[in-house]
Amino acid sequence: MERRAPPEPSPGAPQRALLSLLGLAARARALVLGTDMVRGAARDGKLAAAVLAADASPTQARKLVPLLQARGIPFAVCSTQDELGAALGRGPVSAVGLNDPSFARRVMELASALPLMQDRGGGEPY
Repeated sequence: MERRAPPEPSPGAPQRALLSLLGLAARARALVLGTDMVRGAARDGKLAAAVLAADASPTQARKLVPLLQARGIPFAVCSTQDELGAALGRGPVSAVGLNDPSFARRVMELASALPLMQDRGGGEPY
């Protein structure tokens, strides 16, 4: 019997897995949506990690990124607002905050497997 190597993962596999995991976290009510809600959860110490859309406006990024960095909260910049919103069953979403440490850890692992995303909104890179 001949042994076969496992199939190569497709290039979009980590992206799909990350979006699916965010959808699962939404159903488990383990996340907050939107820049203001994520900022509030970060200030209250209730945030384990965050995901910021690559095409979020520079104003939103300036509000959120320094706060996350100051609090030592891991974050990833990936996907688009439309992709994040679709994964969560909503309209466009610029930021997602994860409250559950287990979800946060896995989302950050998947995000680290993604190629670095450049800002596509014409603003400053993150």
